[in-house]
Amino acid sequence: MKRIQIETIVDADLATVLNSLNLELFRRLNPPFPPVKILQFDGTEKGGITHLSLNLLLFKQEWISENVESGFLEDGLFQFVDEGRKLPFFLRFWRHTHRFEEIRAHGSRVQTRILDSIQYQGRGFQGLFLQPILKMQFLFRKPVYKSISDGRFLSSAQTYRQ
Repeated sequence: MKRIQIETIVDADLATVLNSLNLELFRRLNPPFPPVKILQFDGTEKGGITHLSLNLLLFKQEWISENVESGFLEDGLFQFVDEGRKLPFFLRFWRHTHRFEEIRAHGSRVQTRILDSIQYQGRGFQGLFLQPILKMQFLFRKPVYKSISDGRFLSSAQTYRQ
């Protein structure tokens, strides 16, 4: 099992960040390649489904994940966890923990730490190349997450089904 962890600090309080976890933010978090068509996005609640179609140039692959956990932990952190139910050919296993923690920066400034913790297992030969590709895909998210601080995602729809 391989693991990737990416941490991002956002200049916004936890409530602003959590109220920005919606379809518009999710669209922006997807990097340009491979092009992704969102077929279903149920948000962060437990039982929510995210259904994607990945365009891998010569063919398409479906990716369906289900939120298996969602809520506040005892220490005030919020997290939700999605697990792959139907994965592209190059993945055997997928579990992505999204953790959000409000922190105090210098002085009284409030920020939120976002931790993407991904556990995955590749399939066959393709699995050898996944680590750097997936890491780049998640590093792409950092500036998008940081843009939450200007409030641009606060009014978007929470769920979507095509």
